[in-house]
Amino acid sequence: MEWHSTGEPAWSIALSSVSHIANDIPSGRAPAILAPGRTSANAVWPGIVLVAMITSVAYSARNVSGFALFSPMILAVVAGMIYSNVLGTPAHARAGIAFSQRRLLRFAIVLLGFQLTLGQVAAIGAGGVGIVAATLGATFIFTITLGRLLGVDRKLAQLIAAGTSICGASAIVATNIVTDARDEDVTYAVAAITLFGTIAMLGFPLLAPVFGLDQHAFGLWAGASIHEVAQVIGAGFQNGTQAGETATVAKLTRVAMLAPMVLALGLMARRRSADPSAAKAPMPWFVVAFIAVVALNSLVAMPAEIHSAIALATQVMLTMGLAAMGLQADISQLRSRGLRPLALAFSAFVFVAAFSLMLVKFV
Repeated sequence: MEWHSTGEPAWSIALSSVSHIANDIPSGRAPAILAPGRTSANAVWPGIVLVAMITSVAYSARNVSGFALFSPMILAVVAGMIYSNVLGTPAHARAGIAFSQRRLLRFAIVLLGFQLTLGQVAAIGAGGVGIVAATLGATFIFTITLGRLLGVDRKLAQLIAAGTSICGASAIVATNIVTDARDEDVTYAVAAITLFGTIAMLGFPLLAPVFGLDQHAFGLWAGASIHEVAQVIGAGFQNGTQAGETATVAKLTRVAMLAPMVLALGLMARRRSADPSAAKAPMPWFVVAFIAVVALNSLVAMPAEIHSAIALATQVMLTMGLAAMGLQADISQLRSRGLRPLALAFSAFVFVAAFSLMLVKFV
């Protein structure tokens, strides 16, 4: 994309164009509801097309100077929020937006398993896995506890805890499937995690010589503490190839721990619920599928081309899911949350960085 002579960014103009196209999408005449929880194909397509348009804007925005630092997932959230709060979301697109936010995201999380093998986890050694696991657990508990002391809503605190301790936006959307927080809370958590993860990506490489970290140690620190996978890769390879590879494997090890964390949260939610039917609700089987995919990827050698295609499809579907969340976020409700959740996210960011650094240096 390029900047126009009016001074308005091309991707902003693209959003305006999306508005005209989206409002022209036929709403369909078929009945929207076939059965409880089931939506007709004709009803979901307008929303899916709108989400796909927002996603394409997010990918195009990365070509604008200054935006390349951000992943398409983050840009999609922002683009979706701008669209919904400035231009308004067509009513006939809501079913497709909900489909993208729920089912598409579940499938994308399952596909994340193709980015990890048990051999990769073993590559950083038992000590590295221990550092990652200890950091994840301590950060999650710290964030939940501090959130309670600060008076932050429990579900929002859980989202911030998951995003900080595990894997950023992907962990937030996976956790929300079992916590069922408001869309505005998801958007708030993603925004906060993005802010501090970006700071870590830019600042941590500068701190490596200050703390006397070699490439292996720095890779472990970056992989155990920085929020998003893309941010970890960006920070790790700034300090060398070995640092980048170690950071990537450490981060993917954290991603693998998403499954037991979500399962644990699901159990906690059922025990806490006053609804008797909640105790009988099924476990999040997309997590079980994620584990099965990791096992399959560890046992079966797949061509690199197929791995690359799956990775791209996974990122696109995750981006579409976050675009859908942005389309349902109300900025006025985000403001009503105040600064306490931001203070919680900042405190969690400082804790995960300090705790993991301590383990890398002294354990």
